[in-house]
Amino acid sequence: MRGRLVAGRYELAEQLGKGAMGQVWGGHDRGLGGRPVAVKLMHPGRVASMAGLSDSSPADELRERFERECRVTAQIDHPGLVTVFDAGQDDRELFLVMQRVDGTDLSDHLAAHRPYPMRWAVSVAAQLCSALAAVHSARIVHRDLKPGNIMVRPDGRVVVVDLGIAAVGSVGDTSRLTRTGALIGTPVYMAPEQALGGTPVGPAADLYALGVVLYELLAGRPPFTAPEPAGLLYMKLHEQPDPIAVLRPETPVPLAALVHALMDKDVAARPADAHEVHAALAPLLPSPVGRSGPELPMDPTRPFREPLAPWPPRRPARSPAPGPLPWPPPLAGPAGYGPPPGVPPRPYPGASSPPSLPGKLAQVRRLLEAGQYTQVADLLGQALPAAIAEHGEGSPVVRTLRRQYASTLVDTGQYARALPEISRLLQELAAELGPYDPSVLQLREDEAFCRARLAGR
Repeated sequence: MRGRLVAGRYELAEQLGKGAMGQVWGGHDRGLGGRPVAVKLMHPGRVASMAGLSDSSPADELRERFERECRVTAQIDHPGLVTVFDAGQDDRELFLVMQRVDGTDLSDHLAAHRPYPMRWAVSVAAQLCSALAAVHSARIVHRDLKPGNIMVRPDGRVVVVDLGIAAVGSVGDTSRLTRTGALIGTPVYMAPEQALGGTPVGPAADLYALGVVLYELLAGRPPFTAPEPAGLLYMKLHEQPDPIAVLRPETPVPLAALVHALMDKDVAARPADAHEVHAALAPLLPSPVGRSGPELPMDPTRPFREPLAPWPPRRPARSPAPGPLPWPPPLAGPAGYGPPPGVPPRPYPGASSPPSLPGKLAQVRRLLEAGQYTQVADLLGQALPAAIAEHGEGSPVVRTLRRQYASTLVDTGQYARALPEISRLLQELAAELGPYDPSVLQLREDEAFCRARLAGR
């Protein structure tokens, strides 16, 4: 499949995902100078079933319905929705060509930032409201809103993807690709009325899914879990989720109330539309502020704090050393960095035998004064084993050296070496000081910065 040319112009390069409807490939549009695209190839039999057609239905009828749906969704112009470029049929497969969105999906974003910051959760939900309002204004219902269909871009913008496939609501008087009552969606995020089937679903089903997504961001888990879809449906119809106020006590009362209102079993009891939900979230959004400090990649609050600010931002200059290194170094925190397990530090250039720990630190000072920061990182890596042997793993000396080591790795662009150091300290420090301690937040910024740089290579 790799290297296949779809429709004579879209070259497939790497598989990005696979699901019941088909496969998603990353590729390039040869017709526009190699523009990166995402190409979804769909199984005709599955699409025919979802369209209410038999496998023996004329191929032209299926293709016509599919392309009609794609034309409708392609007309929705919103920065929070993936852009549809092309659609058609190639070698008996239906294909959809979309904008390729860089970043990480919301499920991975949540997994990397637990507990998910409150302001991030609110900002994600507000951006989703804006996108859903555009979708619903076109009389389309997404019906499969979930973290795996939501991307967080490096600049913090949230983008709903796969709309060209999942948009199956009523579109005027045109024939719908998906027949009424067909079960499309992910059970965990599916509204009760959608899971029951039998009647068309409306925008309220997407609002229910939004409530589930927001609940998961705040609580760290979905409101209901069961091994089978039938069990999930029973819980959605007959049980209440654990209160957000219990699972996340610091949640503002209006936000907790909004989450539960979105997941109300009664369609009429949910907010009227995405506009109403956004209005409820607006008081909790961060206000625009001037630029200050390093920007954290994939921070969903950024579009609200710094609308239209350039991205990527300039990385603020900072000294590779957080300060002078007196002997003994001062206490920097209750945990520290360290070399990856089993990976010895690189030897100090020009040293025939390792100097003593005080000698190493004297060398560090001289190298810093000379601006030889890469050698500083190597020397600090050497100093750590000696410091551990002399003072113990948890000593103030070792902790300060570990912080210095990782900071210098970041500032010299050695992101692959720095990332495991930062991740280790982040885990330890968050457990001891909590997720919102300034040191922890700074570590999250450094970790995200390294990941973004490594991903961009």
